[in-house]
Amino acid sequence: MDAQTAIDLCRNSLITALILGAPMLLVAMAAGLVIGLLQALTQIQDQTVSFVPKLLAMSAVLVACLPWLMTRLVEFTRDAFSNAALP
Repeated sequence: MDAQTAIDLCRNSLITALILGAPMLLVAMAAGLVIGLLQALTQIQDQTVSFVPKLLAMSAVLVACLPWLMTRLVEFTRDAFSNAALP
């Protein structure tokens, strides 16, 4: 494996990690914003009030996106193994 192949593999792995993590992180950020606004309006400052809904939202997104996430991960793994086998 030459240097350019290693650089491409690292770049592809970072991009794949960002794509795979983006749906859950975006939902967590949106849920945190909504819950933070509700906490500010009601003046309830309890940590568990924000933690449990974010956890449930992220779990729902993970279940909904799991087939797509696994497809992307399998494609990345196939590409990585096929490119690593090149001389």
